[in-house]
Amino acid sequence: MTSSGLVELDFIEELRLRCWARENYVPRDKRVSDWHPVVLEEMERKDRDLSEGLPTPTYAWTGN
Repeated sequence: MTSSGLVELDFIEELRLRCWARENYVPRDKRVSDWHPVVLEEMERKDRDLSEGLPTPTYAWTGN
């Protein structure tokens, strides 16, 4: 589990933040530095995924 240094997150809350970060992705130059560190970390991961040309997953429940 990632700790922000502020408050220890439980596993479910961390997953929610990561999911939110993926769904609400913002390009690096438009991010706000005071967003939660887990959100920023997940957006950095998505940056790497995009630069490596990895496909964005689709989920059955989203209808994609």
